[in-house]
Amino acid sequence: QVQLVESGGGLVQAGGSLRLSCVASTRSIFSISEMGWSRQAPGQQREMVASISRHGITTYSDSVKGRFTISRDNAKNTVYLQMNSLKPEDTAVYYCIADQRGQSNWGQGTQVTVSS
Repeated sequence: QVQLVESGGGLVQAGGSLRLSCVASTRSIFSISEMGWSRQAPGQQREMVASISRHGITTYSDSVKGRFTISRDNAKNTVYLQMNSLKPEDTAVYYCIADQRGQSNWGQGTQVTVSS
């Protein structure tokens, strides 16, 4: 089992930037493979935003490609999401995800609000 704690959400104006962080705690840290970020806006389906493998291979949704960057510090058991050129439609609760032995673990979520 993996415990995930997100931070870095908040209120920002359109065009601004935020960086989300997620620290993973587990007795078997080396068993964590893929990590990523998902988001859910009110009344909308959950969307996978970005993911990164243990070896640094990244994927992005089309809606954030070119604006968001996911990175990972394996020594600190932390995954980051740098969000630039934020838009009001990026407003959502952002969840950190960590896959361990085929099981997905989710954080509690952090709110990101982008004002126009």
